[in-house]
Amino acid sequence: MKEELQLIPAQRQQIIADMLRTAGVVTTKSLVERFGVSHMTIRRDIATLEETGKVISTPGGVKLASLNNGQTPPRAREERESLEMPRKRAIAMMASELLRDNMVVTIDAGTTCEALAPYLGQHSGILIITNDFYLVQALFQYPKLSVIHTGGMVDSDSRSSSGALATKILEEINADLYFMSSGAWDSETGVTTTSTDKVQFKQTAMLYADSAYLLADSTKYGVRESYNVAQLDELNGILTDDGLADETRQLLSNEWQVPVHIAAVGQIHNGS
Repeated sequence: MKEELQLIPAQRQQIIADMLRTAGVVTTKSLVERFGVSHMTIRRDIATLEETGKVISTPGGVKLASLNNGQTPPRAREERESLEMPRKRAIAMMASELLRDNMVVTIDAGTTCEALAPYLGQHSGILIITNDFYLVQALFQYPKLSVIHTGGMVDSDSRSSSGALATKILEEINADLYFMSSGAWDSETGVTTTSTDKVQFKQTAMLYADSAYLLADSTKYGVRESYNVAQLDELNGILTDDGLADETRQLLSNEWQVPVHIAAVGQIHNGS
C-alpha cells in the first residue's frame, strides 16, 4: 500500500489501463482500495483516461471503450477464474441463505455460481441441475447431493453447454430456485449475453423455476452484450456486492422495483 501511495498520476493511470485490459470493467471502490487514495483522486484519473477515448466512466466505475464495439471482458474460463474472487465468494455466501434441504435448484454456468459448491455441500437432498462442467466436478465430493448435467452443445471457453438439448432437460424439471449468472447487466438493457443459445438456456431456466435470482458482481454492471435475456424486473432479486454505487442501488430498487441484496466483500476477504 505504501508503494501505491507514492505513485504519480500517470503511473496510477497506466495500472488502471492495464487492469481494464484484463478485466474490462473496474469499480471505483476497488481502485480506491488498491491505491489508497480518495474517490476524488480516482475520478480525476478516470477523467484523464476518458479524454484519451480508450475508457468510459460508468456508475461506480470505469470500463474499456472497446466494450461498446463488440469486445468484452475475458470470456475464457481460465482467464475469469481468478478475477474478483472475493466478490464472487461473498455473493455465493449470500445466495446460500436461500438454500434449503431437498430443494431443486437450477444453477447457471460461471465462476460466481461455481463458488456456491461448498455451501451446497452443507445441505442434503438438494437436486442440482446445471450446464457447468466445473460445478459438477466440484460437487463430486458431496454425496448427499444429486446432480444432473443438462448436456447440450459444449462451449469450450466457458466449460459449459447450452442449446436445444440442454434446455430440453430444463423443461422436464420444476425447480424451486434458479441462480442465473451473467457477465453483463445494466439498468437499461437488463441481463444480456453473447449468444442465442445462452439466451434460450437462461430464459427456459427462468420459466421452469419458482424464483430466479441474478448472481453478478458489481464490475459487470454497465456491460452490455448483443443478446437480451431479461429485464431486471423479471427477476425475483439481484445478488451483487458492495462495489455497486449507491445511486445505482437506489435506481434498481426504486425505478425497477427489484430487490437488490448486497454482499459485504470485506467481511469475506478478512475472514479468508
